[in-house]
Amino acid sequence: MSDERKIEKAACIIAWPAGHSRSPLIHNYWAQKYNLPVEYRREAVSPENLTQFVTQLHDRGYTGANVTVPHKEKVMTLSEPDERARAVGAANCLWYDAEGTLRSTNTDVAGFLGNLDAATPGWDRGLESAVVLGAGGGARAVVYALLQRDVRRVFVVNRTPERAQSLNKKFGSRVIAAGWDETTGLLGGAGLLVNTTTLGMVGQPPLSINLRCQASLVVADLVYAPLITPLLALAKDKGLRTADGLGMLLHQAVLGFERWFGVKPEVTPELRALVEADLLAGAPKPAVPEAKPKPAPKPRKERKNPRRNN
Repeated sequence: MSDERKIEKAACIIAWPAGHSRSPLIHNYWAQKYNLPVEYRREAVSPENLTQFVTQLHDRGYTGANVTVPHKEKVMTLSEPDERARAVGAANCLWYDAEGTLRSTNTDVAGFLGNLDAATPGWDRGLESAVVLGAGGGARAVVYALLQRDVRRVFVVNRTPERAQSLNKKFGSRVIAAGWDETTGLLGGAGLLVNTTTLGMVGQPPLSINLRCQASLVVADLVYAPLITPLLALAKDKGLRTADGLGMLLHQAVLGFERWFGVKPEVTPELRALVEADLLAGAPKPAVPEAKPKPAPKPRKERKNPRRNN
């Protein structure tokens, strides 16, 4: 950020720890690109301090925030979650509405769909069947997104059957629980495969899968470290269309920036190259602004927030 620019609005990432986040790099790139007097910072907030921090967000100078592990579920009780956040069971974006109510949503849904639309146009045209690996928070966002695009059947594959069955109970009969040993058979008739597990991530076991599938299968992986996961490498070798986790990371940031600062930013090749270089370097850029310590805010008149005390 330019030192000559007066900062009028700020947002932050709330995490514990916070040093690994690439969100400041993304949002501050957009702030510079659109010449806005705004800044995005990191805030390392421990679980025991989360309630106090979020309820004092405005007093600390923030117009909104992103929220990541381990706070995505707890923050829903401190804000007014929308339909997406309630459906997914987690929120990762906070903002104040015109009445001063702190609201929350889950931008992973829009990020997943936006990335697929950009990387593999037409992926959902006539899509009858999708296979989702994993049944955690990422899977819930993906399943919800696929149902919004009218995918007729979403098979959730998980090594623990009970977790996969919980998504069937949550989202209904279009979501079908399946065992890991059924994956190959399901892929034969599927139009989309999505990995939401950590398998294939740096430091995690590899994802072992037999891609016996149609040539039209689209393969998406939510993992972005490494940039090209073993699953994506296998898919590319077979000539399949792919969408990577970095694309989802970039696209999920769009909604928050627009909510906080009033400009809908673009995910450009330049931004992608910047974040790719940062990931390959193995650490966030030291030039990314850090939040300066602030004294506790003075007591003030309560803002309207009906869920604050839940």
